[in-house]
Amino acid sequence: MTEDTKALRPGAKKINEINDSIRYTMYSVFRASRELPAERTDLVAQATAFLDGLLDQGVVVRGVYDVGGLRADADLMIWWHAETLEALQAAYRAFLATDLGRHLDPFWSNVALHRPAEFNRSHIPAFLAEEETRRYVCVYPFVRSYDWYLLPDEERRTMLKDHGVAARDYPDVRANTVASFALGDYEWILAFEADELHRIVDLMRDLRATEARRHVREEIPFFTGPRVELPDLVARLR
Repeated sequence: MTEDTKALRPGAKKINEINDSIRYTMYSVFRASRELPAERTDLVAQATAFLDGLLDQGVVVRGVYDVGGLRADADLMIWWHAETLEALQAAYRAFLATDLGRHLDPFWSNVALHRPAEFNRSHIPAFLAEEETRRYVCVYPFVRSYDWYLLPDEERRTMLKDHGVAARDYPDVRANTVASFALGDYEWILAFEADELHRIVDLMRDLRATEARRHVREEIPFFTGPRVELPDLVARLR
């Protein structure tokens, strides 16, 4: 573990508090399917005020991301989290009811929550450790092989340890692994954050060369892009 990584990790007390808590996170992707008006000042102001006001309702917006161009079928993604699923559902529906939301169609949305890691309880999602938001994010789901959960604990522990070693040279890429069993079509949702996008690319490539890779059954779709201010993104939409 590098000194930079140690500095980012929360203390034991904070780790226990996080592991004992329940907090849901939602990744919501939208497509601009209806042409926006040429004059967008009021529309943007309303949507921005809506997102800013969510904190009073217990919903934290981790970031708004531009996924356009990296995908031809989606334009923006919102990453938000709250203590309850219902708070996120209310925020999701209310956003679609804004003037901006009426020009968007939902493309993909999934919910997950932090559960203590099986073999390393100090493995805490960066967003729950209250680390600063990074410039880029890469979000994707994944499903383990049918055999994975039937393997001996020690075998899985070793593979996950080796997987972590492969990521050792990337302390600047912050991981957010959250469980989504029964909450959708996947078992896990993962979000990598970094200030340089190529670091996520290199990390993902290196992680392919691990034994644990043999036990990934599904890991698409991917949603990647820079964190942006909502007014700037809306100005670029057609």
